[in-house]
Amino acid sequence: MRLTAIRFFSGLSKMVDFYAQFNPSPLSIKHFVDFGMRACEKKSYIFLRQELPVRLANIMKEIHLLPDNLLRMPSVVLVNDWYAQSFAEILEFEKMDYSPEILERFCEALIKIRNRHADVIPTMAQGVIELKESHDIDVQTEHSIQYFLDRFYMSRISIRMLINQHTLLFGNELRDKERKTMHIGCIDPECAIRAVVNDAYDNASFLCDQYYLASPKLNILEQNGSGGPIQFVYVPSHLYHILFELFKNSMRAVMEHHPDNYPSINVIIVKGKEDICIKVSDRGGGIPRSQTDLLFHYMYSTAPQPSKSDLGTVPLAGYGYGLPISRLYARYFHGDLSLLSCDGHGTDAIIFMKALSNEANELLPIFNKTSTKFYTTPIPTGDWSTQSNAMGNRHISSLARALL
Repeated sequence: MRLTAIRFFSGLSKMVDFYAQFNPSPLSIKHFVDFGMRACEKKSYIFLRQELPVRLANIMKEIHLLPDNLLRMPSVVLVNDWYAQSFAEILEFEKMDYSPEILERFCEALIKIRNRHADVIPTMAQGVIELKESHDIDVQTEHSIQYFLDRFYMSRISIRMLINQHTLLFGNELRDKERKTMHIGCIDPECAIRAVVNDAYDNASFLCDQYYLASPKLNILEQNGSGGPIQFVYVPSHLYHILFELFKNSMRAVMEHHPDNYPSINVIIVKGKEDICIKVSDRGGGIPRSQTDLLFHYMYSTAPQPSKSDLGTVPLAGYGYGLPISRLYARYFHGDLSLLSCDGHGTDAIIFMKALSNEANELLPIFNKTSTKFYTTPIPTGDWSTQSNAMGNRHISSLARALL
């Protein structure tokens, strides 16, 4: 039995090395929509059985560049096993001919993989916590972990996007019920931004009301040169995730900064020639400039750290992953998320998204010599002429000290 397992993992490692030689193929939102309109299950099957192993292999190679101490943490071992198992299951279809039965099996395998990876974010977060509780961590290691987690979670977003598109277009998730929307998979060709803003606000307000017995009001302003409500082609769930996180943060800041007469949260939605911008402004007291960059560092959170028993029930609360993951969702289709804060007054969070679907391409991590060197190259020392680097290093150092 042990010999069989050794042979299995040895063979799997060779296949990971093979597929990691190839670069992932980034797709645009327009590509997703155009393919979804034609909805050819055979073509999707042939593409995914090649593309998914490439994306999995690329990030699996980077996992093994992490410090040995982190790789030995129980939670990281579990995540690593999930990826190995999912990679092996996809490879089973590598040379299988097309048939209705195979397509059904493939779709079921994708759903199984997606469910298996549902708790990847909190489990990896727990692995980093385990490392910090058992080992001293230097600045270089902290920097490498930050770099890896950005790439690891971006890879996860892209893999789930591919899986969701296939299972929603061809699986039983929509076959058994009437289509009530014009969505193409998880993409809405007429995504109404104001509706997503209201939805995210309502849910964040509900939580705020439960905790503080009140919540700030919402004001929305749309600026559209062509007139009418602003709509564009996008993934509503991604935008909702970002907005929900921003509203939670803004509401908490407002409620704790003002004893009463809570000022409203203002949202401005603007459609330009190249970008669609959403600005969320609050009067929650702002953030000191020295701490702004820390908000995008994993493990930095002002909320209490969750216990291990909460792992499956509150996956993000207290881990400090809300803003970093939200920025990844914004950057996934070449957008961004920026924070501008006035200490003592409030904070503006600006979401940037591509206005044209053919320019909204996936931003994918690629395993190569450049990415490999990052895990071993010392952090360069900044001087006054490279202030951003110097400040970034100080932020990382202060974060490391805070978490040790």
